[in-house]
Amino acid sequence: MANSHRQTDESSVHTPLLDADQIQGQVECEDTDLDETLQWLESFLCFLGFKQSSLLSFALSWASFIILGVLLPVLTLELTDCSGCSKYQIKRFELDIVASQAILAAVSLLCLSHNLRKYGIRKFLFVDRFTGQMVRFRDEYIQKIWISFRLLGLWVLACVVLKIAREVIRLLYVHHDSWWKSVSILLAFVLSWTYLTTISLSACIMFHLVCNLQVIHFDDYGELLERESDVLVFMEEHIRLRHHLSKISHRFRIFLLLQFLVVTASQFVTLFRTTGYRGTFTFINGGDFAVSSIIQVVGIIICLHAAAKISHRAQRIASVASKWHAVLTCVSTDAFLLRSSNNVESLETASNPPSVLVNYSESDLESFDFLGMPSNPQYASYMPSYIRRQAFVMYLLNNPGGITLYGWTVDRSLLNTIFFIELSLVLFVLGKTIVVTTR
Repeated sequence: MANSHRQTDESSVHTPLLDADQIQGQVECEDTDLDETLQWLESFLCFLGFKQSSLLSFALSWASFIILGVLLPVLTLELTDCSGCSKYQIKRFELDIVASQAILAAVSLLCLSHNLRKYGIRKFLFVDRFTGQMVRFRDEYIQKIWISFRLLGLWVLACVVLKIAREVIRLLYVHHDSWWKSVSILLAFVLSWTYLTTISLSACIMFHLVCNLQVIHFDDYGELLERESDVLVFMEEHIRLRHHLSKISHRFRIFLLLQFLVVTASQFVTLFRTTGYRGTFTFINGGDFAVSSIIQVVGIIICLHAAAKISHRAQRIASVASKWHAVLTCVSTDAFLLRSSNNVESLETASNPPSVLVNYSESDLESFDFLGMPSNPQYASYMPSYIRRQAFVMYLLNNPGGITLYGWTVDRSLLNTIFFIELSLVLFVLGKTIVVTTR
């Protein structure tokens, strides 16, 4: 009997350990999809030159950028010598476009490679906290990653098609010495254009991806208000989310600011060139301005849309918490009043005749009012929860969170400010370059 009892105890001790090992193995198998997706993402960024973890990878990355992004288009423009090239291809226009695209791609390559080298892909995307704990986060992580890169492929493909169409149309008017030279020039321009476009848009898409991954956490936080009632849990989770947004803002603020300045300067150079040109300006000799502007504006819109989206999700938490606080307050108050009225009726039924239930005396009203005072233990237990919820709502209203640029929250108000500043500058440039004469 003693041996059988000992065996039963040993089996009861060892069984949870076996279950834990099985659960751990199941979790590791389920994390394989996320690990493969992150590995694919890291390989893609390494192929583009964003992963500069060693001196060799750093040298190869910037050498590829200089060769493909700068030397290849500049040498192609300088070595192009044909009949009619000055009419259908304005060299200074093309050099301005190459310079603006190269600077924008250099900013993207520099900022994103620095963050990846410093934090790694998991900490950079903030996907290491819930790994192996919540299946829905893992699946949504994978979904957001693929959606972001489908967006990248869509815009890169659209811009490359526009570039190829423009170059083919130009080759119909510009005649080189041989057809293979024309094809070589076409391939050189398209290759350089595709490389610079992919570099600049990839950095924007990575910022878009980081913000969208945080949207998952804020959506789950809104659902947390429906599942839990502990204010301290809400405070701790919100502080963590605001800390993540602060890190994202700190890591990307230089990139966003430089991108905005480069795109603004490029658009003003385009305005000065096109409005100050005295010759015939057509899609053939100036079409690259349009395609380049589309790429730059798309990158800005992707970044601002992602930042504004996560900022408004963070600000919406205060509205959700206010609704949660109001509902709990009303429910708690109604429940308390119902309990109080039941207690009064039971006391009156036990100690007073039935006629007293119809005509309340002054003492009855005083006793009823006394039940609502904080000295009641039930009401005293209700008041601290109300005060905690009220303090939590005030905290959210005073600390909304969001993506910030040196203190400026990127939301709809900032987008409106940027739009009107850009519009004012455009009108100023047009007023200086376009002159209307009257006779």
